[in-house]
Amino acid sequence: MYAKAPEGELNHGIAMFRKYKNLLSELTRKSVKLKYRNSWLGIVWSFLQPLLNMIVLSVVFSSIFGRNDKNVICYPVFLFSGRLLYEFFTTATRNAMTTFRRNAAIIKKVYVPKYMYPLASILSSFVTLAISMICYVLVWIFFKVTGIAGGGNLIISWRAIFIVLPMFFLLVFSTGVGLVLSVLCVYFRDIEYIYDVLCKLLFYLLPVIYHIKRMPENIRPFIRANPLYHMIELFRQCILYSENMNPKMVLYAAASSVIMLFIGMLIFNWKSDDIIYHL
Repeated sequence: MYAKAPEGELNHGIAMFRKYKNLLSELTRKSVKLKYRNSWLGIVWSFLQPLLNMIVLSVVFSSIFGRNDKNVICYPVFLFSGRLLYEFFTTATRNAMTTFRRNAAIIKKVYVPKYMYPLASILSSFVTLAISMICYVLVWIFFKVTGIAGGGNLIISWRAIFIVLPMFFLLVFSTGVGLVLSVLCVYFRDIEYIYDVLCKLLFYLLPVIYHIKRMPENIRPFIRANPLYHMIELFRQCILYSENMNPKMVLYAAASSVIMLFIGMLIFNWKSDDIIYHL
């Protein structure tokens, strides 16, 4: 016997969201706790993991992309900026993709709006990103004070407060992608392995470890077509280059996020009621 939605609750509207908002908070909190369960350091890994990744990648790529590049200010911080946002996107969408399989037993027994599960996975990853931002600020201050790797060129500006805008765009965009993947993974289990390969490819297609001007001019339009590029670049403009955000990039990132969320909601609402029969 499968749990079915009570009549009048199939539209997943605002009233439905308000009814279950406390459950969303609990699912998000649970996801954060489970991530670090049985770990000695627990949530400290939210600081250590991005820091260690930055150190390793900086050692490997700084001699290739960091030296003699006028477009890069303090390569470790430049790398950290891109890596944080890329890591959030891939982690959030991967977790959302498998959320129905991980919660199949509960979904079959108790009715809850199904979008709560992928949304909670994405929000828990966003909480981790927010915690990792503390590590990012400490790293920024370290290189600024010591002047290592060109850190003396870093500038403190009031524009840093606008980093919330590209982070919000990224959250909305990731939610749309996560909703699509969560449905696809129910019907096509192989998508999980295909997506893992695509994420690795995406890392090198995005200007995370390199500045876009290091790429041939005929390649750059394909990189700029990716909405994630604009979100990463807007983030860097605010906190790394101390520049005003490019209005065209803001518009592109905002439009891409809204469109992707709309597509995600459309596909999810189309197939959400059939998901339970395929778990």
